[in-house]
Amino acid sequence: MQEKITDIIKKESFTKEDLVRLLSSEGEERAVFLKKVAKSYIGTIGKKVYFRGLIEFSNYCTKDCLYCGIRKSNSKVDRYNIDDDAILEAARFAHQNRYGSLVLQSGERSDDAFVERIENLLRRIKAETNGELGITISVGEQTEETFRRWFEAGAHRYLLRIESSNRDLYYKIHPQNHKHDFDTRLNCLHLLKKTGYQTGTGVMIGLPFQTYEDLADDLLFMKELNVDMVGMGPFIEHHDTPLYQYRDQLWPLQRRFEVALNMIATLRLLMPDINMVAATALQAIDPMGREKALRVGANIIMPNITPTFHRKDYQLYENKPCTDEGADDCTNCLNIRIEMAGREIGYGEWGDSRHFFKRISGKQ
Repeated sequence: MQEKITDIIKKESFTKEDLVRLLSSEGEERAVFLKKVAKSYIGTIGKKVYFRGLIEFSNYCTKDCLYCGIRKSNSKVDRYNIDDDAILEAARFAHQNRYGSLVLQSGERSDDAFVERIENLLRRIKAETNGELGITISVGEQTEETFRRWFEAGAHRYLLRIESSNRDLYYKIHPQNHKHDFDTRLNCLHLLKKTGYQTGTGVMIGLPFQTYEDLADDLLFMKELNVDMVGMGPFIEHHDTPLYQYRDQLWPLQRRFEVALNMIATLRLLMPDINMVAATALQAIDPMGREKALRVGANIIMPNITPTFHRKDYQLYENKPCTDEGADDCTNCLNIRIEMAGREIGYGEWGDSRHFFKRISGKQ
């Protein structure tokens, strides 16, 4: 006789089979699962949602990931590189509006000019905001020296998504060459922890060739790696990428959305005190996608404060929402959305991962 999902939720530890059961749940069983998680997790992380003002400052990229709209080989992209003054203006906006933190995100580069630019930007942002603005960066694989330079310049969180912890699947969604090496990416995650960053990773949900077992392994990978924060969301195909040819083999968008919420809820059970992002990609499928993610375990929102003129050109996937809104519009919208989800905004707070502090203290 199949074990009840309510009995699985009560367990102190989960087998891979338990995780597959939770991730694949549908219908009434899924509704019960999500409702139970929604009632329980607030006691661990509280009701607050923390803002990370997102600045997508460049779509130049040296990578050629087979799923990504800004991949190096996509000649149809209008490339841009926001100047430093505009980035600093966006940082001042985040500070003045008490966001607490911002995220600097771009395509992946590691050349000397880029490394130096990021270091200088970090120092200037810290200086202009009196050291009060927390900074996350998400700009891809780098050397240990670069990670250290940026950490010393003021970044204290780093998001580097693995996209899939299954080595074979990783190479089905990335070209298998020196620029896209699974072991290099994994090593970077270890270097980030070694350097002292609050370390984040994440995966795409509903990829071609992906199974529920793969997704369960992804969650176990995050648990074993002992990450502090996670950003994951549904895979949404882009017509100018090689993976688009497999669009007829994908789960329907709505199912990808449902499983993404299942992943958030399951990971909240597995790692109760980490930070989790309510990904914008959820809203590309469901207008209330981010609110639904907040209800089942996410506690981070990233308002887009990239200058509006460039937002349309940072299209990792199709139908990206909020590309025509200004920063003020995005903030006002999110205030309402967070209240609708029964949560409150941690204004002026960095909202650092509780898991991180337990990890570095040796209590976890």
